[in-house]
Amino acid sequence: MHEVVAEVWRGDLVESVHHGSVVALDADGRTALTAGAPKDVMFPRSSNKPVQALAMLRCGLDLPPELLALACASHSGEDFHVEGARRVLASAGLAEDALRCTPDLPLGEAARRAHLAAGRDAAPIFMNCSGKHAAMLATCVARGWPTESYLDPEHPLQRAIADTLADLAGEPVGAVSVDGCGAPLFGVSLRGLATAFGRLAGAGEGTAERRVADAMRAHPEWVGGTGRDVTTLMRRLPGAVAKDGAEGVYAVGLPDGSAVAVKIADGAARARAVVAVAALARLGVDVAPLAGLAEEPVLGHGRPVGAVRPALGPLPAGRG
Repeated sequence: MHEVVAEVWRGDLVESVHHGSVVALDADGRTALTAGAPKDVMFPRSSNKPVQALAMLRCGLDLPPELLALACASHSGEDFHVEGARRVLASAGLAEDALRCTPDLPLGEAARRAHLAAGRDAAPIFMNCSGKHAAMLATCVARGWPTESYLDPEHPLQRAIADTLADLAGEPVGAVSVDGCGAPLFGVSLRGLATAFGRLAGAGEGTAERRVADAMRAHPEWVGGTGRDVTTLMRRLPGAVAKDGAEGVYAVGLPDGSAVAVKIADGAARARAVVAVAALARLGVDVAPLAGLAEEPVLGHGRPVGAVRPALGPLPAGRG
């Protein structure tokens, strides 16, 4: 069962709590911290995008680093994100109408305001997953696979993605559904997700895994966007590979192969980075540069009156 992993303080009172599951793995893949039910199957949501990008590289995709980082992104919809997705499509000789992701407005608040002020409508290219979808299409063109059906779970690209996730997670895919963008969604355990991120972040030179990790490290603004916590974490924690996901998912891998993964049971985004930073601290990581992510402000009349804080407690190493 999930455990309390975060508390919401307003003044001197715990007003709410967030239940969830957490796992931290050391450089040898051993469990250093566990809470909740990290062995239960869950959906990584967009935290799986770096693994999806790895599968695309294994299938023959070739993109420059910033566009490979965009393939891993839940981007904010800033102008450079949108133009990047268009560049990926153009490199494969495709137009925007090839995208099958859900029409949407930009994810980032500032980008969304500017978009609406300009009188623009929702469209697939502005959706936060458009970089991934453009890369999926480019992979299909590279392999000679059909593009119209690239979201079918039985499409060879999607089968390759499922196989790659099972390979990196060290366990079989345990559930299949559809993500918010329309792409197939493959479930593994939270521990499997952490294992995958440790293998990505700790991969050696010359591997496709290292290529994905280095692209994200070099271009964190392409993975998230202005003011996004995932971008901030990668900028301030050298060598880290991090990806947020819907429904309260967060995963971080480090160059030594250690990793953490978080799932907030109620899906709250406000607690996921807070708990992830606390788990990194429990691994012995110096999280002082991440002070701004260690708590999430709780506002009253527009000013901070409390915070969302981790509540992992003195959990013994190797539990679960």
